[in-house]
Amino acid sequence: MTSIDVLAADTDTDRDLSDFAHEWREWHRGHEARRAAPHGFLAVTGITWLTEAPVRIDGIPGSWSTGAEGPVVELADDEHLRDGDARLVGRHAFGPIPERSGLTVQSGEVVIEIARRGGQDIVRPRDPGHPYLARFTGTPTYAPTEAWARHGRFLAYDAPREVTVGSAAEGLQHVYEVPGVVAFEIDGQVHRLTAFNGQGPGELHVLFTDETSGVTTYVATRSLDIAAPDADGGVVLDFNRAVNLPCAYTDHATCPLPPAGNRLSVAVEAGEKTPLERERA
Repeated sequence: MTSIDVLAADTDTDRDLSDFAHEWREWHRGHEARRAAPHGFLAVTGITWLTEAPVRIDGIPGSWSTGAEGPVVELADDEHLRDGDARLVGRHAFGPIPERSGLTVQSGEVVIEIARRGGQDIVRPRDPGHPYLARFTGTPTYAPTEAWARHGRFLAYDAPREVTVGSAAEGLQHVYEVPGVVAFEIDGQVHRLTAFNGQGPGELHVLFTDETSGVTTYVATRSLDIAAPDADGGVVLDFNRAVNLPCAYTDHATCPLPPAGNRLSVAVEAGEKTPLERERA
């Protein structure tokens, strides 16, 4: 039985759950399954910051560097990589990679992520045989409750602004476009969170900490996706779906940290808690 099978084999049966809790559980099972996929982030074995000086990386072929041609790999005569159906041999330049973008090639069962973060090119192998995947037994969470699905309002700026935030990787910074803030109430007090653009049209994304951070939840950040505002700017912040970023699980992550001001002065006792692997570290 895999770790994700163990996670799904819960002692509570679905018929004992409210519709709200059942929907949340199905969503979280899917989220954890993607997290624990054979080539998901838990399979990352290391991170290499490329420079002009070629380096070899444990577990994958070639000597790796970067420069005007973007990331470059030099493969020895007995080495090769796969790019889809194409077989890469000799010297291969991948071309400049846009910020927060990336591509993958493959060596056997290992997927090699080549990406750009904070203005620097990186290589991260993802090995389905990584022992971390075998140890992963799922992320602890607070019990879902509708009380933490908070109605709020999106307050758009006249024009998007750029905000620079720190990173889980020391010395790295990220720049994001900010369309506005979301405002909501907890116990009669108004709170505001700077919002980034989400993945879909009109969707929003916030990073935050709160009074549980470093106590029951991961100290650096949690992440929450918000559906596109309605015609009046109304939004729902369902903190039951606040999740950990990869940096909560591995030191090989470059996750952004919350913008200044995105620390809530209340304990958000909802969503994912500190991973067990971090608690044992």
